[in-house]
Amino acid sequence: MTGYDNLEHASLTDVGIRRSHNQDAHAILLATDREEWQERGHIFMVADGMGAHAVGELASKLAIDIIPHTYTKYAHEGPAAALRKAFVEANMSIHNRGQQNREFAGMGTTGTALLLRPEGVWLGHVGDSRAYRIRDGKIEQLTFDHSLHWELARRQKINPENLQGIPSNVIVRSLGPEPLVQVDVEGPHPLAAGDIFVLCSDGLSGPLSDHEIGSVASVLPPAEACRFLIDLANLRGGPDNITVLIVRVAGPVEPPRPARAQNKNDTLWYQAVPWPLGALVIGVVLAAVAALLTYDNLPGYGFVFLLAAVSLVAGLVGLLIHHKQEQEQLANAPEPTEIHVYHQTSTQIEEGLLDKLAKVEGVLQERIRDRQLEVDWGTFQKHHDLAELHKSRGEAQATFLEYCRGLSILSEAVLKQRNKEEAFQPLWDKSGE
Repeated sequence: MTGYDNLEHASLTDVGIRRSHNQDAHAILLATDREEWQERGHIFMVADGMGAHAVGELASKLAIDIIPHTYTKYAHEGPAAALRKAFVEANMSIHNRGQQNREFAGMGTTGTALLLRPEGVWLGHVGDSRAYRIRDGKIEQLTFDHSLHWELARRQKINPENLQGIPSNVIVRSLGPEPLVQVDVEGPHPLAAGDIFVLCSDGLSGPLSDHEIGSVASVLPPAEACRFLIDLANLRGGPDNITVLIVRVAGPVEPPRPARAQNKNDTLWYQAVPWPLGALVIGVVLAAVAALLTYDNLPGYGFVFLLAAVSLVAGLVGLLIHHKQEQEQLANAPEPTEIHVYHQTSTQIEEGLLDKLAKVEGVLQERIRDRQLEVDWGTFQKHHDLAELHKSRGEAQATFLEYCRGLSILSEAVLKQRNKEEAFQPLWDKSGE
């Protein structure tokens, strides 16, 4: 495995139960070879558009088109600068489009971009779409929600979960409404084998808890996890569009390549010695020659002394410039920083979560039989029996895995065959945790 192809990833978006249009969008731009991995890395992004009907769709589409492209264009300037420029350019483009037509008033979108690069993980973020990292049995929220709820909690210096009576869906910062936008750029954060990253819109993080998201993404492969998480959000009523993108680092990460590295066999003789040092050596030699000419009272010693002085001065100036450049490179080089975690929750599979899954399973079976819906009962029963077997052995993770796979079959039948006009009643209440 190399640093650019040791990933498993999947993404999925869904309109939800209550919306008629999907204003979410997402993008994945992978490095295709080692050279691109070293230069720009992999780019993953989720955007959640705001505005009436096609307006929100347009805003999120502009964001996922502009930001990866602009980041790639400026990647040579460094990830932080390139990310910031990409978000600013996207904001200006969306804002200008919104000024062109009265129907586009209020046009905007969230935007959360994840960069995986040799030196670590970078995040660019505006809005309340989220980026999570799952590592060592914990799910960590790496982005700050730019919502009224979270902003008030920050001002009061309390946990957002402890702030009551404030709407959670009021966005205070997004791409598009204003000509200028403040962009959160963080990184690089250390990247390790086994890390799992989840990007999602609030259509997922609203109905589901971090614990549920982390548990599912930890146990199921990325493609299955995306599908099941969206099913769970819809079983909770699907109040908004839902987008989820999962990236799993499957193997060791290739370290960054040293800048300007060359094959020693390709190095020419004059490239092996830095020119300032060469100039000093030549200056010393010329000074010795001039001294000999002076000692023997031969003509030309003054000119040789002049060349020696010029060579020595050039060498000293060159060494000073080289030293200054090295200091600037060290000052500008990104150093790994302690990861900023805004919320952290265990992903441990607990008995209460297993009991909840078993209860939901029973409710779904009853609804399917009452409505005589088509379902693959044979495959469901196989997963159900395996879940019960693992449960009797006290194997919580294996039990959870089989419950999820069985529930996927049931939820697909209920959600696909429901009457589109009916008022869908959530089958799984988040507050019941």
